[in-house]
Amino acid sequence: MTYVIALPCVDVKDRACIEECPVDCIYEGERTLYIHPDECVDCGACEPVCPVEAIYYEDDLPDEWATYHRINTEFFQELGSPGGAAKVGPTGYDHPEVAALPPRGDAA
Repeated sequence: MTYVIALPCVDVKDRACIEECPVDCIYEGERTLYIHPDECVDCGACEPVCPVEAIYYEDDLPDEWATYHRINTEFFQELGSPGGAAKVGPTGYDHPEVAALPPRGDAA
């Protein structure tokens, strides 16, 4: 099991979750953040600090954002498991479904 970042993070990327994550498993895309499913240790430290409530335990992901479990997993197909987001830095890309979303909030 793992935590998943859903739609409310798109075009927000507050990064408070990155600061809280003890295993450095939250990676930065162009428009949103992604939790590496193989690196996450399910500690839950990221969830309460997210100001837009975008982080959910996999089993608690609302139906309306169920696709974000797949999106988070597929984001890492090319990147693999580098063993920490800090050494990778911002990736400069997003999952195609996130990239295709219209701008949200202040990004509009």
